[in-house]
Amino acid sequence: MIILDLTDPTGMVKIGPALPVLSKLLTQAVDELGLELSLEQQRTLLLYLDKLLMWTKAYNLTAITQPKEALIKHVIDCLAVVPHLPTGSLLDIGTGAGLPAVIIAICQPERQCTALDSNQKKIRFIKQIASELKLPNVNPIASRIEAHTEQYDVVTSRAFASLSDFVALAAPRMQPQGSLQAMKGLAPEADELAQLGEHWQITVQALTVPRLNESRHLVALLPQ
Repeated sequence: MIILDLTDPTGMVKIGPALPVLSKLLTQAVDELGLELSLEQQRTLLLYLDKLLMWTKAYNLTAITQPKEALIKHVIDCLAVVPHLPTGSLLDIGTGAGLPAVIIAICQPERQCTALDSNQKKIRFIKQIASELKLPNVNPIASRIEAHTEQYDVVTSRAFASLSDFVALAAPRMQPQGSLQAMKGLAPEADELAQLGEHWQITVQALTVPRLNESRHLVALLPQ
């Protein structure tokens, strides 16, 4: 029987020395968010973080280079939305380095997650880590959303500044009974929500991200 040790630096190039602190922080965050993740899943999240930081210079993945800050602002930030997502196939638009698509895929291996981005380098990174981390439920696609034709149960994004732009581009990629899930910092203003018209049932969920002292919200849009 193999007992996993989250502080084992094997395979960790960038975050090895910080593993005791990072693993404790991640485990605490998982507990606080009410997620049921195995030690293997938590270690996979840490391996993803290590590869994100290792390849960020070559692939321009993130401006955050400190392991603890990257864990909080990328990994734990994405973990916070996992309990609130409906089930079903998922498309993540403008996924970048795979945030939140890869994080969701690690947490929910039963869910098919398509990571879509027009940046070829970032999609190559996701393909590489999906292979290395053994994530068969990650489908990386290099394409603009306008050229993508598949439909999904859930469409997410962490990248759009404008909620109306996200809805306009994401709605055609949503199954008839699906939903759009937009990760936002501040809650949208009333006039921004009003611009979306009366065709949507909108829920704005305030999120508490462990160790992050910044505003985070999840905007869920269901057709009506």
